[in-house]
Amino acid sequence: MRVSIPAGIATSLAALFSVYHLVLAATTLPRVSDVGPVVACMVLYAAATGVALFVKGTALPVWATCFALATAVMMPVVAAPVVEPGVAPGYTTWWIAAVGTLMVILVVRQRGPFAWAGVLFLAVHTVLWAGLGALGSLGVLGSVTWVAVATAFAAATNRATRITRDFVRAERETADWQAAQDAHVFERQFRLSQTTRMALPMLQRIIDSCGDLTDAERTECLHLEQAIRDEIRGRSLLSDDVREEVMRLRRRGAVVQLHDDGGLDELEADDVRRIHAQLADALRQAWDADNVIVRTVPEGSGAAVTVVGLRLDVAASESAALGTAHDDDDDGDEDDSVALWLEIPRHERA
Repeated sequence: MRVSIPAGIATSLAALFSVYHLVLAATTLPRVSDVGPVVACMVLYAAATGVALFVKGTALPVWATCFALATAVMMPVVAAPVVEPGVAPGYTTWWIAAVGTLMVILVVRQRGPFAWAGVLFLAVHTVLWAGLGALGSLGVLGSVTWVAVATAFAAATNRATRITRDFVRAERETADWQAAQDAHVFERQFRLSQTTRMALPMLQRIIDSCGDLTDAERTECLHLEQAIRDEIRGRSLLSDDVREEVMRLRRRGAVVQLHDDGGLDELEADDVRRIHAQLADALRQAWDADNVIVRTVPEGSGAAVTVVGLRLDVAASESAALGTAHDDDDDGDEDDSVALWLEIPRHERA
């Protein structure tokens, strides 16, 4: 964000002043000893001013800046010899004001050092050409003053721009911080309300019975505690249907583990609903599994969720416990067999 007057107005004013200098130069052609150098300076000045005004960008490119500075150096050198300094020159020294205007444009286009080099050369050349007193009578001091004013204005504008940018950045950071705080408060309230909704009936039962719960109620307390943990560890995997199926498996005696590693965070809502529906169906199919593990897959894989159901091999477990397992059995055999293996795709297949 930049604090400035409209670019069109500034460009129009600068172009108007530049055209004014060219008009003055044209009116003084009959009063110079040689028209050629003056016309050449007019053409050079028009080209340099056009480049300085209409080249795109906030800061003038280096090549355009060097062209403008070279013009400011060449105009006094070329135009001064055809003007008699001893006689009141009038507007025949139009190039002095023209150089000042061109250097002011450089200051506005963020090229202050080049502009000061141009007006200092103009001052030195004028002193060597017409004497020290010509600095005031020919308007060199006026050109230097305009460059100084433009430099101060550019510095103030740049400072205002930096301050405005800092304020905008601070406002954006404040808004981000407030949004984060609001999100934390909302999340905390949501989790508290959800935990209260899940645990309140059992807590009321504990209060009413003074803690004297039946074995079934104690088991249900463990199931509720596991469900509350699911809300933390497997939050993106949960929907109402998934919660119901997980609780059904746990009440049957199965161990269910939900692990959310952030693989569903960037998915669209339709894909998430589809994954939840397929996950609920998969849990219904795991009716004979003793251990069910559900885990999200990190982004970059074709699958979004993997579901593994393991069935405990009771006979193998009893043989191992009694020491009657055959010695020639493979050492890598496990006591668990796979009852369910499912990968839910990240996106719906065509």
